[in-house]
Amino acid sequence: MSRPTTRSKNKRHRQGDNVNITSEIMRKIHATGEITNDDINQLYVIQKPVCQGCRVNTKDNPNCFCGLIPPPNGSRKSGLWQKLSDIVQALGPDPCKDLRASADSPAGLTNLGATCYANSILQYLYMNTSFREGVFSVEPEVLKQHPVLDQLARLFAQLHASKMAFIDSAPFIKTLELDNGVQQDSLEFLTLLLSLLERCLSHSKVSKARTVVQDLFRGSVSHVTMCSKCGRDSEASSKMEDFYELELNVKGLKSLDESLDDYLNVEELHGENQYFCELCKVRVDAIRSIKLRILPEVLNFQLKRCVFLPKTTTKKKITSAFCFPGVLDMRQRLSEPSQLDWVYDLSAVLIHKGTAVNSGHYIAHIKDENTGQWWEFDDEHVSNLGLHPFGEGSSNSTSKVVHSEPAAGTEEKHGLTNGDHMDAVQLQSFKSSIGSHVETFSSNDAYMLMYNLRRTKKVDEKIPVVFGASKIEIEGCESNSHDTSLPSHLFKEINELNASYLEACKRYKLKKDSELNHITGRRQEVRSVLSEAPVRSFEEPFYWASIDWLRQWADNITPPILDNTLIQCSHGKVPVSKVGSMKRLSAEAWTKLFSKYGGGPTLTNDDYCMACLIDGAQSVVFADSYRDRRTLMRDLASDVLTGKCLDGTYYVSKTWLQQWVRRKNLDAPSEADAGPTVSIRCTHGQLMPEQAPGAKRVLVSEKLWLFFYEDAIAVKPDDPLGCKTFPLGSEQCPQCCVELSEVACLEDSLRAVKLKQRQTHEKLAMGKSIPLSLHCTYYLVPSSWLTKWRNYVIASGKNISSSVEPETLDFVIESLKCEKHLRLLERPPDLISKRGILFQKGSTTDGLTIITENDWNNFCEEWGGNKDKCISAIIEPGNVAENNLGGSCEETTSEEHLNPQDEVNNETETRQPIIRTCPEICEDCIGERESCKLMQKLNYSNGDIYVSLVRGKEAPRSILEASETASEPDRRASKRSRKTSYGNSVNLKVSGSTSVYQLKMMIWESLGVVKENQILHKGSRILDQESATLADLNIFPGDKLWVQDSEIHEHRDIADELADQKMTAQHAEEGFRGTLLTANISSQVV
Repeated sequence: MSRPTTRSKNKRHRQGDNVNITSEIMRKIHATGEITNDDINQLYVIQKPVCQGCRVNTKDNPNCFCGLIPPPNGSRKSGLWQKLSDIVQALGPDPCKDLRASADSPAGLTNLGATCYANSILQYLYMNTSFREGVFSVEPEVLKQHPVLDQLARLFAQLHASKMAFIDSAPFIKTLELDNGVQQDSLEFLTLLLSLLERCLSHSKVSKARTVVQDLFRGSVSHVTMCSKCGRDSEASSKMEDFYELELNVKGLKSLDESLDDYLNVEELHGENQYFCELCKVRVDAIRSIKLRILPEVLNFQLKRCVFLPKTTTKKKITSAFCFPGVLDMRQRLSEPSQLDWVYDLSAVLIHKGTAVNSGHYIAHIKDENTGQWWEFDDEHVSNLGLHPFGEGSSNSTSKVVHSEPAAGTEEKHGLTNGDHMDAVQLQSFKSSIGSHVETFSSNDAYMLMYNLRRTKKVDEKIPVVFGASKIEIEGCESNSHDTSLPSHLFKEINELNASYLEACKRYKLKKDSELNHITGRRQEVRSVLSEAPVRSFEEPFYWASIDWLRQWADNITPPILDNTLIQCSHGKVPVSKVGSMKRLSAEAWTKLFSKYGGGPTLTNDDYCMACLIDGAQSVVFADSYRDRRTLMRDLASDVLTGKCLDGTYYVSKTWLQQWVRRKNLDAPSEADAGPTVSIRCTHGQLMPEQAPGAKRVLVSEKLWLFFYEDAIAVKPDDPLGCKTFPLGSEQCPQCCVELSEVACLEDSLRAVKLKQRQTHEKLAMGKSIPLSLHCTYYLVPSSWLTKWRNYVIASGKNISSSVEPETLDFVIESLKCEKHLRLLERPPDLISKRGILFQKGSTTDGLTIITENDWNNFCEEWGGNKDKCISAIIEPGNVAENNLGGSCEETTSEEHLNPQDEVNNETETRQPIIRTCPEICEDCIGERESCKLMQKLNYSNGDIYVSLVRGKEAPRSILEASETASEPDRRASKRSRKTSYGNSVNLKVSGSTSVYQLKMMIWESLGVVKENQILHKGSRILDQESATLADLNIFPGDKLWVQDSEIHEHRDIADELADQKMTAQHAEEGFRGTLLTANISSQVV
């Protein structure tokens, strides 16, 4: 069985065969003037089979409809065939996604930037049924007078009865005037908020609303000091202080019991801390302790996880595990025995995530008082945790259930705490109150623990609870939170919000369904029409359709009107040149499209344009003829360029002709064929002299010239200058010839002047050093001017035009003198002695160069210098014997090239001779100028310095040497840390204003060395002034520093330092200053 022929899905077939067939048919039509049906079928590619399987729509097949739509499971980035999920997303956010899951599921609160601390506290207060009912019972007129209380009631009402999964907390946060971009402490927020609410609620006439904060959260303690001599308490011990929460230490403690023991611990006062007893009238030993007098219904504990580190003067968060029970018995913790069952159930855990003190994220785990279910409140997200505060079977690294122990085990624990034992009745009561088992939980991030007093008959008889808008005292039972009725004014408002939200959900759903139905219908329409589009036989009538319109129709959700004008010729028919831009459609497909979208025009299988076919055939024949002529002319042009053509009669540009020969053969003239004589025509319209730049020309035959001329006129028929003809014997432009002669004369003269100067100053022109003698008079000129002069006089050939003429010597010499003192602004160069002869040490690097008197005089004549306004120099001996430095002013010894390296290597150990200048050196102005240069150098930004981390006590010699010298400041380098034999190395972007502290922070981030452990060096110098800038310490771009790790302080995360910096910059210590939480109560009343 033979293998079936398949078409490649990706391969594009060559067009060569089709082009050749088309050209042959066109030639035949031009020769005979007849057009057959077979010619039409081949020219319009009608005979090609219906394409199946190619991924792209082929232009050479009008029967190919592939690629107009994606495969059945495919999609596109935009348009009709975009993914449905993307189409739905383009409709905007779906409000239905914000619908609360069920009536039993709590709602979340939006985070406005850094308001998670407030969200956690607000959720905790709302989930407390008694507090929520107290807020709901406040009279409307009181709410109007206190905006904070009014917004809190509205927020609670939305959390209670809104249909949305999360509520916008912005109105309440804005009313408090909080900065939603600054993280704050949740405990401080709770304390200030309760204090503010207590003041606002005091204006209510509803008793339980007026005192709900005090009844739920306020307890009392006293600080007792007892004299060990008389055994009496101090007078201050009888005073009770209110508290809303107890602050417990956690450092070094493992559980809540240990922290409470530490809080109630007895402190002994002796020695310098002795207590002055007012009764004994002397300083005596005493004991001091805290006594719990009254416990609130809601007992809040703050775990003091923030500690101050004196060594680093920073704050650190303690992340050690801390255990706390699910049931807490506080009876034995009270200062006096009580018959009430002071047993508390864990109701909420406030968690602070993160290692930094001033940043991180707050979430709350809160228990529903009615169902016993625990919920995690993480801003907008609320998750069910089941019956455990950290989730069913939770065992993550930060929070988990530790164990569940029998309640009997608590007898010994609580008895030992206060030094006595419970009797049998008390023990039995305790067991029945807390159950048979007590679960203990552990958390590394718990920041606050909230316990609710367990409701028993004894307690409820003492503490009445308010529900609804009236005073109701209940005994031993609670109503479901969802059965709580809202006040009428809040009920109406919430109903309106819910109705508006549900209406928005309904509108979105209708819009979504309409859009998806429209998309589905359009897709079905496109697939249906394309399945009917192919024409199955030659005899079947068909219609032509523009492929551009078909693509828009198949891609766009709302297609445009049918448009075939792009495939029409000027005669209103279908030209053969548009075959690649149109498709053949069956009558059924065309009827559906035309009846629905209208437009047109209608182009049938009979609408072939015969006029365009005849014109096209003529163009093909002309192109063939032109191609053949151009090939022949190219051969003639090649002969001209190779010198084989000797019968030339017309001038053309040689450069233009070379480019014309290299161009590929074309069917018609192009823009490049214009202007064969443009570059040899001068501005006067005549033949340019051949000596002029770019005016090289060659002679071509008359036949070749006529071909060039015809093409040039055909390309630019409206050119006013036309194609200028220059036959053999044309005279060159006389004006241009005169100008060229003058230029040539000037160049010859200039060349002679330069030659004379090179001969006059032979040693200076060749860069050779001049031997110097003592007590002889020399002259100083700027080295930069001498270099420019040397480049000018030695330039030749093409470099002559680019060489810059030096300035006049008089101007240059005057610029070396200060305006204030008319003294020399440059120090004279250093000298060296080599083989008993003095030379300038390095004229290429010095600011001034020493020249002889003869050179100076000649320079003055040549470059406009004043011999009297010179800078003279006399060499006097230092501490060196004169007879060791031979030679005189007139002597000329060996000539040496100025090679500073060789001169330094041969320098003797003798001291340098002294150069006396006239005028004298102005040290004041030089010092001032150098100071300005130094300041400009230090005023840099975005420069690179290199820092190497050295492991070990001493830095390698290579590091010390590199640190002492600067590298290239503009050299590009990677900021990535690189390993070396002695440690890691990194380059950092700094500026002159960067402080050492900031640099150490960058090193900490890049190399991982804690700021306090860094010993930073530049060479052998230690950089220890953190407030100093790099400019203060003369550190420039390209400098290499090295750092050691002292390893004295423990490693910590750089995020802690950065967070503290950020909070300091934002005045974090001000806390809630400037908000309504710290304002006077008068500002709360409207």
